Amino acid sequence: MSGDVVDLIMQDHREVERLFDKMRQFPDTRALAAPVLSALLIAHSRAEESAVYPAAKDEAGETEEVAHSQEEHTQAEQMLKQLIETDPESSRFEEVLAQLEEAVTHHVQEEESTVLPHMKEHLSEQRRMELGAAFAASRAEHLGERPGEATKEELQWQAHNMGMTGTSSMGKAELAKKLKAKAG
Repeated sequence: MSGDVVDLIMQDHREVERLFDKMRQFPDTRALAAPVLSALLIAHSRAEESAVYPAAKDEAGETEEVAHSQEEHTQAEQMLKQLIETDPESSRFEEVLAQLEEAVTHHVQEEESTVLPHMKEHLSEQRRMELGAAFAASRAEHLGERPGEATKEELQWQAHNMGMTGTSSMGKAELAKKLKAKAG
């Protein structure tokens, strides 16, 4: 298995696609698969936000793409929270699942067609391996977190990645509210 950050991110993308497919094809697995999907997406997003996006933005020049990706992460986390709070056997669950899958698929396609190829082109293999180690460590640290449980530091990373300024003096609740409003 490669330790290149681009490869690690793409492996997570394939696993998320597999989980969406499983929940669509086998509705009886939703109660067990939804928390797994949530844990993976939260850990993946937080690892990208803290370990990958700053390098993509500062070293690979992906400023606009990173800001957009960060907004998509914030939106996906809001949808994940709805999904986890919804009865897996209800029609509402199917609606939220479809919206989440559409949003995540869109995000993955954009990331795999812009940010990741740009990182592959502009960052050395050694740097991508360093980022891969940081991504894997951060991802492992965040496994098991639930939507809406970001720390103030993680929220500040999200704000930084979105290009928001003046957030250092904000409290956690105010920062979360501003991020949610910016993500739409």
